[in-house]
Formats: sequence, structure tokens, C-alpha cells
Amino acid sequence: EVQLVESGGGLVQTGGSLRLSCAVSGFSFAEYAIGWFRQAPAQEREGISCISDSFGSTVYADSVQGRFTISSDDAKNTVYLQMNSLKPEDTAVYYCAADEGGCPPGLDYGLAPYIYQYWGQGTQVTVSS
Repeated sequence: EVQLVESGGGLVQTGGSLRLSCAVSGFSFAEYAIGWFRQAPAQEREGISCISDSFGSTVYADSVQGRFTISSDDAKNTVYLQMNSLKPEDTAVYYCAADEGGCPPGLDYGLAPYIYQYWGQGTQVTVSS
């Protein structure tokens, strides 16, 4: 059974940092890409980053490029999202998800929520001004 569990959300001041974790089970990183998404109230779910071991790629949305870093620890079956220089507009529920198809380098395809098959339950990130 594929499972993804996010953790690490919380309340932080503008300019602060948080590291989100996505613990995965039931599949191999070699076969699946992992994406991070966020959804603010009354807004559509937004893809912000993805990582693929098979492609050796990471992709970022323009909104987080240079501030967020995605990484994976295969030994711990965990994907991380390091978030720095946080802004109030980063406030949202953050989700990780798994897709068998991958996160092709240089393409926004891997940031599209509809391609992802498995989802975690989400973790709240609130950035105060």
C-alpha cells in the first residue's frame, strides 16, 4: 500500500524557515517522482516542486525558485522541502504526492496536480506578517 505522510508544518514569521518532510512507504523512489503542492483557502492547488530519482531532476515553480529546496533521503524513504525566506503568501496547506510517471527536467509537467496518483493528508504552514 502506498502511503505518504507530511510533517513539519507550523507557524513562522515572515523571513523565517521551515522544513517539511514527506515520509513514503509502499514504493521505491527509483520508480516514482514526488511532488510538493500547496493550497490556500479558496485557491486552486498549486504545484511548487518535484523530484525524480529516475530522471535525476528537480523542478521548481517560479513562485518558490531560489527560496525552496527539495531533496530526498533514500535510506529514510523521505523527501524534504526546505523553505526559506517565507512570505505571508506562502501560507497554505502543503501536500506531497507520488506519481509513477516522473518529474521530467526542465518541464512544468511534473508540477501538475492531476498527474499524481497518491497523496498525503497535508500539513498547515502559516506565515505571519
